[in-house]
Amino acid sequence: GIVVGITQTDEHDPFDEPWSCAPFLGVVDNTGQRCVGFVWENGRMQELDTLGGTHGFATGANNFGQVVGWAENTILDPTCNNEEDQFFQFRAAIWNRHGRVVRQLPPLQGHSTTAATAINDRGQVAGISGECDVAVGRRSAIDAVVWEHGKPRRLDDFGGTAWDTPMAINQRGDIVGFLNASAADGDELNARAALWIRGRPVRNLGFLDDTDNNATAYGINEWRQVVGESCLDFDCRAFLWQYGEMKLLQDLVVSGDALTLLRARDIDDFGRITGQAFDPATGTFVAFIATPKLVWD
Repeated sequence: GIVVGITQTDEHDPFDEPWSCAPFLGVVDNTGQRCVGFVWENGRMQELDTLGGTHGFATGANNFGQVVGWAENTILDPTCNNEEDQFFQFRAAIWNRHGRVVRQLPPLQGHSTTAATAINDRGQVAGISGECDVAVGRRSAIDAVVWEHGKPRRLDDFGGTAWDTPMAINQRGDIVGFLNASAADGDELNARAALWIRGRPVRNLGFLDDTDNNATAYGINEWRQVVGESCLDFDCRAFLWQYGEMKLLQDLVVSGDALTLLRARDIDDFGRITGQAFDPATGTFVAFIATPKLVWD
């Protein structure tokens, strides 16, 4: 019953930083206003504390009411991308359900910035470690990491030096997300859907077909079914990856629904999938839930 997220407030930001919430709330420019993470429970929205700075961001929660995300502190970090007006360092954090900070999560050696994207019931936290840069990623995500007992462990990559980002972790500790394809990409985003299973090399989940050029995995369940999007530039299609094969989610629809499934964002242990679709009848983007058959073909 716990929901976490971000909210743009009407409070003034004295430093006019374009914080992470702008790309996700669909606002062109949130400069001048404060954005914070929140936890919602029993009809009440509670603001999450920052680490002394102005802004915060919440990304996930577990069944024990632990919330993760990232927040600014008061350190003027020289690795921050001042050209885009990010001045203050930010760190991954764990909050309790009342919005109080329980723990900061440290970066890998040589890094200054962290952000957390997901947490499971064992307290394993997935996220990124890097330089300050922009708070949505890029060189803030030099490395993908998982924190266990508060200590970061670097996850394998494909050789990229930016945008390496886990998105979800299941109760086994399996992680999915995206990695830049190679070091040649530099700071440009060139995403490949990735699956990390401890003790095995990181796996590139591939594309739906040879026409696509980027992919992201967003969700994983206990059965290691993975969902995400496979795209040609920004033209995306939802996928389901299972048994070592990526399938077009649209092809699995049996209800006759006319929706075009664009992005699959999460999957639960019963195989139910949520995401974004396009409704050609109304010309609008809508949320969807896809319920699997009891017996899979």
